[in-house]
Amino acid sequence: MAEEPPKHWITAEGLKKLRDELEYLWKVERPRVTNEVSAAAALGDRSENAEYIYGKRRLREIDKRLEFLSKRLDNLRPFSPPASEPERVTFGAWVTLEDEDGGTVHYQLVGAEEFDVSLGKISVASPVGKALLGKEEGDDVTVERPRGRAIFNIVAISYTRPAGAPTGREEAT
Repeated sequence: MAEEPPKHWITAEGLKKLRDELEYLWKVERPRVTNEVSAAAALGDRSENAEYIYGKRRLREIDKRLEFLSKRLDNLRPFSPPASEPERVTFGAWVTLEDEDGGTVHYQLVGAEEFDVSLGKISVASPVGKALLGKEEGDDVTVERPRGRAIFNIVAISYTRPAGAPTGREEAT
C-alpha cells in the first residue's frame, strides 16, 4: 500500500490565489486559446501558421500548469491560526523585525507556493524564515544571506497583518 505524501501548509489567502488561478486557466484562458487555435487551423496550412503554432504551444503550457496546480492543491493543507497570538514564530505568523540600523520590516512566514517578498511574504524554507522559526519577541536573530550576515531583533509576532506591513497597494514613490 502506497504511503500518502505529506501535506504542506499554505495560508488561506495563498490557497484561494492558487484555486483562483486554476479556475481562471480552466474556465477562461484555455477555452479562449482553444478557440484561437481552432480559428487558426481553419485557415489551412498549419506548418507555416504562426497563430496555430503559438496557440498549440500556449495550450501545452496551460495544460502543464493545470496539471501542476491540480496535483499541488491535493498536497496542500490550509493553515488556520489558533485564536491566541503566538508566543514563538510559527508558520503563518507575521514578524516585525528591527535591523541593525533601526529600520523596521514585516514578514509573514508562508509556504514556497505563495512567497512574494514585495508583499512581505517569505518562505519558511528561506534563510530568514529558517532563522526566525521558533524564536520569541526580544530575540536577536542572525541570518546568513547571500549578500552577507544580518542581525535582526524580533519586535512583535502576530497572526494579523501589522500596521505598516506591505499590502501590494502601496503607491510607487
